[in-house]
Amino acid sequence: MMRQLQLPRPAALLLAILLLAPAVPAQAQRTVPESREQITLSFAPVVKRASPAVVNIYTQRTVRNRMSPLLEDPFFRRFFGDAFGGIPRDRMERSLGSGVIVGADGLIVTNAHVIKDSDQITVVLADRREFPATLVSADERVDLAVLRIDPGKERLPVLEFRDSDDLEVGDLVLAIGNPFGVGQTVTSGIVSAVARTAVGVSDYNFFIQTDAAINPGNSGGALITMDGRLVGINTAIFSRSGGSIGIGFAIPANMVRTVIDAARNGGKLVRPWIGAGGQAVTPDLAASLGLSRPAGVLINQIHRKGPAEQAGLRVGDVVTAVGGRAVDDPDSMRYRIATQAVGGSTTLTVIRSGREQQLSLKLIAPPEDPPRDITPIEGRNPFSGAEVANLSPALVEEIGFNAATEGVVVMRLAGNSVAASVGLQPGDIVLRVNEVEVRLVDDLVAILRQPARQWTLSIRRGDKVLTTTVGG
Repeated sequence: MMRQLQLPRPAALLLAILLLAPAVPAQAQRTVPESREQITLSFAPVVKRASPAVVNIYTQRTVRNRMSPLLEDPFFRRFFGDAFGGIPRDRMERSLGSGVIVGADGLIVTNAHVIKDSDQITVVLADRREFPATLVSADERVDLAVLRIDPGKERLPVLEFRDSDDLEVGDLVLAIGNPFGVGQTVTSGIVSAVARTAVGVSDYNFFIQTDAAINPGNSGGALITMDGRLVGINTAIFSRSGGSIGIGFAIPANMVRTVIDAARNGGKLVRPWIGAGGQAVTPDLAASLGLSRPAGVLINQIHRKGPAEQAGLRVGDVVTAVGGRAVDDPDSMRYRIATQAVGGSTTLTVIRSGREQQLSLKLIAPPEDPPRDITPIEGRNPFSGAEVANLSPALVEEIGFNAATEGVVVMRLAGNSVAASVGLQPGDIVLRVNEVEVRLVDDLVAILRQPARQWTLSIRRGDKVLTTTVGG
């Protein structure tokens, strides 16, 4: 016979629960709200203060549809007429984004990709007034652009900057922008990560990651903290569908500030030059270097007579901090240098032979040494149709190469040129031609003047050295 369980009476059941339940600390017990302030939790006061300084940006550009190459030939057009295959027509491309007013006189910051190649830019304020905008400056390397509108004598609402280095993972943030063109929209979230560098959105990879919903149209909009200050410019999302999945990225306010300051001063933004390059310290490298954990940047290149060399930095040193801020990879080191002003100095924290020391680094502008000497190559040689130049620290900074790179770089290629047909690409660095080392443009020109039955080229492309032989 199966044994049956007898259900306890309600009173016995309640007593059993009370006896078996663990004790709850007094400070963890929930209490009934005693005031309206305790009941109401809202971001509305922050949004009301910040949203007037966030704008919608609409751009348009004219694109001409090319007709068939055959129909561009007068012979074919004579017999078939302009209507055959369609007359080339202009079409209008429109895009949208967001921006932030950072100057009461009409200065606005947005993403460079929002206004790229546009013929007309229109800014729509939160109160729906529209203004034509002019481009003040654009820096595609950090994906930021500065616009200006003319509000007359009116002082526009602005967002103040917050030090983005003070952000911590878990801080509450709000994203304000114009997703999908539906109008100004506010979303909330937290800071999911700081100092994200493996994103690949711009040359200066260093982003705030947030789970606040960011969608197409939010680009250039504001990421604000709970005090209503601007901590970042929303710029990209990770998505498989085109919509938000909770992984968004914003350019830190400290980088945004450098671009705006340069625009206000009417000059081109010049970032400090360190004159050194390196690689992230992996667990294997950390073990071989005797480090307790993988952190910092292992220096493997130093520019002769550059600031790093003058500061006493050596190949093999591990840079763990710049200006007291930790760096974990080359991108974060470049960001820490780039957000400081030319003319001052900063401190490098370095581990050398197991000992930590401080080095003083002067923050100077990258010099144009040697002069770039941009030269088109002609004649019967594999570089015919290429435009080459001497790499200098200034040109390296301009085109985004490794800070310690030297040599001769291919700048541009003419269409259907010999250089293009042999596989050369813009950005290739010429190392040797027919086993002769190339240091300057003059070296390359002198080598190519000598006739040869074949040419052996050694090229550095990215991290690879490529060698090929072509006929003369």
